[in-house]
Amino acid sequence: MLAYSYRLLSVVTALALVTAPAAAQETRMPKASAAEAQTAAPPAWMKTSVEKLEKELTAKYGEAQRPRLERGLRQVADFWRDSDGDAAAFEEFVGRNFAGDQATLDTMFARFERLLEKLGGHMNEIGMEFRRQVDLDLGPILPMDEVFAAYDPGAHLLDDMFRNKLAFVVLLNFPLTTLDERLREGDHWTRRQWAEVRLAQIFSKRIPAEVNQAVAQAAAESDQYIAQYNIWMHHLVDGNGQRLFPPKMRLLSHWNLRDEIKADYSGADALPKQRMIQQVMERIVTQTIPAAVVDNPGVDWNPYTNEVQPTPAGEMDGPAKPVAATNAPEPDTRYAVLLDCYRAVRKVDPYSPTAPTHIARRFDEDREIPEPRVKAMLEQVVSSPLVPRVAALIEQRLGRPLEPFDIWYNGFRARGTYTEAQLDEIVRKRYPTAEAYHADMPNLLVKLGFTRERAEYLAKNIVVEPARGSGHAAGAQMREAPSRLRTRVEKDGMNYKGFNIAVHEMGHNVEQTFSLKEVDHTLLQGVPNTAFTEALAFVFQAHDLELLGLASPDAKTEALENLNDFWGTYEIAGVALVDMAVWHWMYDHPQATPAELKAATLEISRDVWNRYYAPVFHKKDVVLLGVYSHMIHSFLYLPDYPIG
Repeated sequence: MLAYSYRLLSVVTALALVTAPAAAQETRMPKASAAEAQTAAPPAWMKTSVEKLEKELTAKYGEAQRPRLERGLRQVADFWRDSDGDAAAFEEFVGRNFAGDQATLDTMFARFERLLEKLGGHMNEIGMEFRRQVDLDLGPILPMDEVFAAYDPGAHLLDDMFRNKLAFVVLLNFPLTTLDERLREGDHWTRRQWAEVRLAQIFSKRIPAEVNQAVAQAAAESDQYIAQYNIWMHHLVDGNGQRLFPPKMRLLSHWNLRDEIKADYSGADALPKQRMIQQVMERIVTQTIPAAVVDNPGVDWNPYTNEVQPTPAGEMDGPAKPVAATNAPEPDTRYAVLLDCYRAVRKVDPYSPTAPTHIARRFDEDREIPEPRVKAMLEQVVSSPLVPRVAALIEQRLGRPLEPFDIWYNGFRARGTYTEAQLDEIVRKRYPTAEAYHADMPNLLVKLGFTRERAEYLAKNIVVEPARGSGHAAGAQMREAPSRLRTRVEKDGMNYKGFNIAVHEMGHNVEQTFSLKEVDHTLLQGVPNTAFTEALAFVFQAHDLELLGLASPDAKTEALENLNDFWGTYEIAGVALVDMAVWHWMYDHPQATPAELKAATLEISRDVWNRYYAPVFHKKDVVLLGVYSHMIHSFLYLPDYPIG
């Protein structure tokens, strides 16, 4: 369950009031393709103009302004192209827009912060409205809905802001920094200095609009692919034709499949269910899953033999898809979607000189933790000497040897005597609709330790909506807008899985509310990196049974929670290592086909498993680490989970 936001900003031409008059800009800004403008070398006259401006403006504003001036001129020169204007235009622009005293700089900073908050906030709202039909469980998706979801209203932001020179105003006056500088010096910066750094970071790349749009389209298409990847569990049959799962159980890959494994650690048929789900997961990863069984209650499927048959009329629990009941496999669609995402973000690489790959951008710019450090952290977890000790305890509690799906062992959490079916019934009665959950949210937040006043405040700033997919938290980008909690609500009400997800996403929403509405600078909204919001979401999620009034923590349960967190981190750290290795493989093989990417992903999944998990589970060549849907649609997101 990830917290994601839509593209932060798009252009508002009224902001051009900060710079030279539009008419003057237009005469010196001939049309050129964005790619040409970005990749062209700096103009030949630039060095002479920069030296001239350094001398003139230092004389005008004083020697104390020289370091700022030199830095700003260098930053503007790095991005200026002939298409932005000639030497006279450059010199006029710098002369008009360099803030040579603190009062002017303060005014400029405040106006940029206010206007960019409004711009980003409204564009975020537009983006969420455009995606509303595909994100929420609101009925059929029409072709037009897919087009709206793939359209990024902020795609032209950088193009427009470099063309109208607002980006250059920022680069002239505020510092671009490297990750090394932020790590080395950031502890000594004021919050205002950090806000200036964040302002400049918005314009650290000159990415063409068509590239931004390509990324948005790939994200939308991958989101839709994952959001509809459901398995109708009642239609899974074993070798005897028996159905192990109840009617109308529709589980989304991978979230709900994994959570069903977690839920099935009790009951006489628990082990056969878990083994069957593992088989389903492996079919998904290897792409041997029949295309006909994906989100289709019209066929029965034996995941062991891969046999597919039409569902008997008496067992139908939903409308069948108009497809043949064959075991023809999904044609490597999973890996074709991932390749499309890779190829879209790779188009950004030429326009990101300080972080020239998506991998570098995710670690150096988004997480602000160097990739080698993250990799070392993850490897330290998966190779910890505590792993076999915890594994032995799990085997003791289970009374059997570990099986690969026990990577999701959930027995350290105290559920008392409640089964998954009983928990489902409790949740359905309490939350028949998303609105019912929202109405109870203040009470839930009070139970989590907030004052009644704070709980009411938070609930008023969070909207709860029924998700088409697993669920997510969509944060606002301006203070007057709410954040959105999305979780799956079935026709007969929310079940326990939906509630568990809702509590997790509520943690994200609380962070999103405080870190936007309670900060001094909206340029500092959010968290240092996504792992922080995941950490808070996990804290909330760990208390879901208490929120239902079914469990209260004591010393033993807190100790068990520590074991649960460790085992969960051991699991997700391996998944993150696979995600990282797959992205490196794609960069090393840019012309790969979906079939080649599938083969590589399977090899990487087996390799990580054999190195860190086979010694514990005593089974080699397992591919379960490659099942996470985030790997396909979340652009190298998975390392945030173990860090969080």
